[in-house]
Amino acid sequence: MQPALIIAGPTCSGKSALAEVVARRFGGTVINADAMQCYAGLRVITAQPDASDVPHALYGVRDPAQAADVAWWREQALAEMARATLPVLCGGTGMYLRALTHGLSALPAVPAAVRAATRDALTARGPAALHAELDAETRATLRPSDSQRVARAHEILAATGRGLVAWQREAPGLPPAPYRFAGILLDPPRDVLRAAIAARFDAMLAAGALEEVHRLSHLDPALPAMRAHGVPELRAHLRGEMSLADARMRAVLNTGQYTKRQATWFRHQALVAPQVAHSINARFVDQAQFSESLSRQIGIFVQSVVDAPSPQA
Repeated sequence: MQPALIIAGPTCSGKSALAEVVARRFGGTVINADAMQCYAGLRVITAQPDASDVPHALYGVRDPAQAADVAWWREQALAEMARATLPVLCGGTGMYLRALTHGLSALPAVPAAVRAATRDALTARGPAALHAELDAETRATLRPSDSQRVARAHEILAATGRGLVAWQREAPGLPPAPYRFAGILLDPPRDVLRAAIAARFDAMLAAGALEEVHRLSHLDPALPAMRAHGVPELRAHLRGEMSLADARMRAVLNTGQYTKRQATWFRHQALVAPQVAHSINARFVDQAQFSESLSRQIGIFVQSVVDAPSPQA
């Protein structure tokens, strides 16, 4: 099987920078595995990579007025992986990465009327109310504040009378992608990550993040793209509900809380180690920032992945 490398970790851990270094050295293509970086019109606020001599794919390709989901992303990612000499999957959306490494349950189609009713209910009553109406098994797997996943579970229950977890357990689905996956997990210390989040958000504001959000202010706030880190807070500022300083403070705080959940999730998943993994307890800024020994370790690890023989069928 062809090798594929996963570079994962919490927001602002330096995944994109490391992925570009690795892809340049080994002739790879960086393939986005971040749900928010898929959307067009949000280049600054979602920290999409700048133009590069390294091939990048699936950045800024989805209309923010259209919700992207894991099935759509998996199909697009597999197409890009088939064209790449070495796919370098880079992102912090664990659900997307797991859909490749572990497969994906086949969920039933939801009628448009049911989906619209669920979205209306989400807007009118909020995710916690919809969460309370789910079956107990599914409710136990979802946070009440996770509006996207709660709405998806709610519409499946409304359309079929069966809970999401039951469908995931019993429905035949898509198999793991036919690649030999290996992973690098970036897991910086919390204080380092908090400082980096604050500095990056200030840089985003200086680069036009507020203007970017303003251009999309006509979109439904329930759309996934409108829940990207910093977007709800900047929209609230644009509506006159809080100062820019308060919006910045809340965005930095909320992003930091999210990265804590991300880091915990990655540490407890086999996602980044389907076959082999390498963990780095530091934030990657650029190759010069890393020690010579650590850079050498990364190079040796990736080379071993590229050179390893495929397992016998």
